[in-house]
Amino acid sequence: MTLFEKIWNAHVVKSIDKNRDVVYIDKHLIHEVTSPQAFDGLRSRGIGIFRKDRILATADHNVPTINQHLPIQEPLSRLQVEKLHENCKQFDVELYGLGHQYQGIVHVIGPELGITLPGMTIVCGDSHTSTHGAFGNIAFGIGTSQVEQVMATQCLILEKSKTMRINVEGTLGKGVGAKDIILFIISRLSAAGGTGYFVEYAGSAIRSLSMEARMTICNMSIEMGARGGMIAPDETTFEYIKGRKFAPSGEKWEAAVDYWKTLYSDNDAVFDAEFTYDAQDITPMVTYGTNPGMGMGISEHIPSENTTESTLKSLNYMGLHVGETLAGKRIQNVFIGSCTNSRIEDLRQVADYVKGKQKAPHVKVYIVPGSKQVEIQAKKEGLDKIFEAAGFELREPGCSACLGMNEDKIPSGEYCVSTSNRNFEGRQGQGARTILTGPLMAAAAAIEGKIVDIREYLN
Repeated sequence: MTLFEKIWNAHVVKSIDKNRDVVYIDKHLIHEVTSPQAFDGLRSRGIGIFRKDRILATADHNVPTINQHLPIQEPLSRLQVEKLHENCKQFDVELYGLGHQYQGIVHVIGPELGITLPGMTIVCGDSHTSTHGAFGNIAFGIGTSQVEQVMATQCLILEKSKTMRINVEGTLGKGVGAKDIILFIISRLSAAGGTGYFVEYAGSAIRSLSMEARMTICNMSIEMGARGGMIAPDETTFEYIKGRKFAPSGEKWEAAVDYWKTLYSDNDAVFDAEFTYDAQDITPMVTYGTNPGMGMGISEHIPSENTTESTLKSLNYMGLHVGETLAGKRIQNVFIGSCTNSRIEDLRQVADYVKGKQKAPHVKVYIVPGSKQVEIQAKKEGLDKIFEAAGFELREPGCSACLGMNEDKIPSGEYCVSTSNRNFEGRQGQGARTILTGPLMAAAAAIEGKIVDIREYLN
């Protein structure tokens, strides 16, 4: 069996027909945006939550990233966060709200607290739940009606996905990281290439990555249309989990690791689709359009092969044209954060690069940690001082400028080099132009005031 099939079969409560199963959900993560209607549904039915111990709530999407100790100014954001507090109190759900030591982006706090473990099924009313698959589990986003279903039954009726394996073999080049790997893959397969599949990432290049880097890759599986992404757990996984707040300990730890070591795709497992890429072919990536599949290496030019109406519309929105290179493109904003690249490893990488340097005068830089724990750690290590000296603004935890749902929006017509996961029209604010990159490329753009090839700036 494949890893996906092993975990799926272990969670089937009963089969409905050839294509559909009732699947048990181990962990349900909720936030303020997709939970209010679900709670209302429970109230209207006069029922409670079936397994409160399996649900964890946090506030992340709508929260401001400055002055979190003060009342939220934006009316809709304030209402949604207040509703989350009211609902969690009424239904006795654990909540890490603003000011809580564990508050943060839902896909950052699960792993860092040892809540996300191999072999689990994890859902959240958020498409980037696939992040948790980096630990070797089945994790995916669900709609609001399904949020209500899980609250009421701790199960979902699901159609089993097809399986795809993507192998990345070899050694990554200088200045190339996890974000470049996944943007490269999506550029090759397209924003719809994974539709209907659950993707397992494998190969020597994947195995060499840290857990933070693996999370970045699984996070963006959804951007090629996949249901989710996963990576088989190994010693890197176990070492990351060990000793974390809610991770198993003592005899339970030993038993857990024994089970986790069985979670891999068998040698004779058959995938519905399989692709293999050479790590040496991957260079620092940038996007040039309005979906993550419109990406290219920094030394490449916007391709001329595809000049469909939608492509030309996308380029027009971005203020770009066929044949253009993005190297040297002047930018006005840099956003380092989101559930894709806001972990302590990302912040360390940026701080290491910008230490002793100064941002370009015309560029505004937000660095938004993914959780309170990341923020605390960054300050403990003095990263905040490095950012401050470089002219970067270190903010408080939240989704921030990833999605333009809070106060952190990019002005219309301006470019933002962003470590987030989506570059849709208006994603970061009405008329905002988003260029996706990894943290190192974003840091270099902030310093130079333009998009540059990071490889030319590394010793």
